[in-house]
Amino acid sequence: MSVASEAVTDALRELHTRFAGLGDGQLADHIPQLALADPDAFGLALFSMEGHSYSTGDAGATFTMQSVSKPFVYALALAVLGLDEVGRWVNAEPSGEAFNAISLEPVTGRPDNAMVNAGAIVTTALIPDTPGAPRFGRILDCLSRFAGRQLDVDEQVYASEAVTGDRNRALAYLIRSAGPLPVDPVAAVETYFRQCAVRVTTLDLAAMAATLAHGGVNPLTGDAVVPEPVAAQVLAVMATCGMYDASGDWLLRVGLPAKSGVSGGLIASGPARFGLATYSPLLDPTGTSVRGRAALGALSERLGLHLMHNPALAGSTVTLITTADDLPSARTGPRALARHERVAVVAAQGALDFTAAERVLYALDESRPQETGSVVLDLRQVTDIDSVARAMLRRGLGRLVEGGVRTAVADPAGRLAPLPCAGEQDEAALRPFASREEAMTWCASGLAG
Repeated sequence: MSVASEAVTDALRELHTRFAGLGDGQLADHIPQLALADPDAFGLALFSMEGHSYSTGDAGATFTMQSVSKPFVYALALAVLGLDEVGRWVNAEPSGEAFNAISLEPVTGRPDNAMVNAGAIVTTALIPDTPGAPRFGRILDCLSRFAGRQLDVDEQVYASEAVTGDRNRALAYLIRSAGPLPVDPVAAVETYFRQCAVRVTTLDLAAMAATLAHGGVNPLTGDAVVPEPVAAQVLAVMATCGMYDASGDWLLRVGLPAKSGVSGGLIASGPARFGLATYSPLLDPTGTSVRGRAALGALSERLGLHLMHNPALAGSTVTLITTADDLPSARTGPRALARHERVAVVAAQGALDFTAAERVLYALDESRPQETGSVVLDLRQVTDIDSVARAMLRRGLGRLVEGGVRTAVADPAGRLAPLPCAGEQDEAALRPFASREEAMTWCASGLAG
């Protein structure tokens, strides 16, 4: 496992260990098939904007999307019809009510937003339905593109929802009586049930959340699933409405656009930074995973992920990935050149937070010429390192050293000091080098010519 993977995965593992024993909450029983879920199941996953994935626990276990499907179908409707047209049928105001509440505007009959069931049924009904492109086929294709792989339907859960979904049928008929339902209520609800029964894993949901965070482009496949303005619009509605009557408290405390589902899935997106997902089927009274809420709240606090914090600018962190022989300061001569070819150099700049540190650690992994080579991390242009990034970098550098990689840091300001040490050979790495050249020379001197 790479040092970047270890640093991020360790954080997820610690949270999994911390909250796995949390036994509060109840399994969803209004859909009988969901009541059969394993109450101990618990998975966590994170996708970066570069497509790096990190996970722990039951991140590969399958479950159905339920209400987590809503923002993605809303994105499809916005991409096909545009915000103004979708807004004619579904509002974008927080309801302050439960997911299955009757939330309709008194005059227009519009549902309050697309995250509550009433609004989601209308949004599903807005997706065009043609012989060559059936409505649900469009929806499943869109969800699959968000996940980066072909998804399918859990037919048992679909049948269970179809048998017990009278409240959603009642909502559809009520909306139709008020005017804003463009298709037959029965057809709208049946498609909605099937949409909710699409099967995913925690890793799938993290990739989907990352796609929204990445301006609608799947960081795994490079597929532009929806236009960037649509992704921004969906994230805005998730931030204000995604957690139903707990949306305000969630945004205040966790600070990330999010969406929960009664199967136990929960997603959160950090715009231009990451996608997060959890799965654990024990739910609180709002229909949100108890363990998932606790884990994402703790992760946001620990890693400084709150949306209102000022993150490092995407793409501005790593400024150089090369080997020492490509730099003007490399020594000449065959033996010196051979040694410098085995010294990787990574330079960073700006303020480093969790997201920036992950980029730096991944760059260190990518840059190493071979397992026994050396690496230099150049921090001379770094203006600040927060406590989370400092701990991640120190842990990552320490693991490189423990793995036998000769490691040096050009850090004249001493922002990482004291650095970790694994043995006597690494004593020089404990003090920051004043220049990149000194750090490169020290690394090259320890390699055989």
